[in-house]
Amino acid sequence: MKEEEMRLQKYMAACNVASRRKCEEMIADGRVSVDGETITQPGMKIGVNNVVKVDDRTVSLSNKKVYIILNKPEGYLSTVTDDFGRKTVMDLVKDTSERLYPVGRLDKDTTGLLLLTNDGDFHYHMTHPSHEIDKEYIAGINGRINSDTIKAFNKGFFMDGSITAPAKISEMSFNEKFSVVKIVIHEGKKRQVKRMLKECGFNTLFLQRTRIGDIMLGDLPVGKWRYLSSKELKSIGFNV
Repeated sequence: MKEEEMRLQKYMAACNVASRRKCEEMIADGRVSVDGETITQPGMKIGVNNVVKVDDRTVSLSNKKVYIILNKPEGYLSTVTDDFGRKTVMDLVKDTSERLYPVGRLDKDTTGLLLLTNDGDFHYHMTHPSHEIDKEYIAGINGRINSDTIKAFNKGFFMDGSITAPAKISEMSFNEKFSVVKIVIHEGKKRQVKRMLKECGFNTLFLQRTRIGDIMLGDLPVGKWRYLSSKELKSIGFNV
């Protein structure tokens, strides 16, 4: 393969369309054309003279890659758009000029650390299970955990056709009404933390993500965002 060429899905990710995996799905769905011809198989080699369109919109390489941390408030969807006009996290980053999208997602009523980017390779790095990047949550539950709860989290739960990877849970505080626990996982199944707690007999009263790898939510105000530092990117094994 010539040095200036790259495979179609990688080119699309480099153009900040989406993650490489998502780009492959878009190709299979017939949403991508090269020089006017619809392409449905990934792997085609793209050079500087090819015209690539996604949904009839020409995409091109951009040198500016953006990595953002947001303290997501309750009530916002972790999507770029919503067909029903509900609030999304994109409403909170309108003052950026780049076309961003969330890295993973948080439920509408879950708060805390959410990453956004326009770099498909970064999205892949952060979401692929093989990289096993820790995600830390603080949860309020209606009860107290015990040794059986800890063992269950470490053993894993059958979920979405497979057993979840070993996770950790520990008690931080408690009172007569509820307790606060810390949970660490490195997967991203839909509503995973709440479903794990439910399997142990607990209702989740609140849930906040506070850490991804060595990237900490810290004192970032609710609804505000900032750029990740190069040090933070290196701490999770991603080199810009």
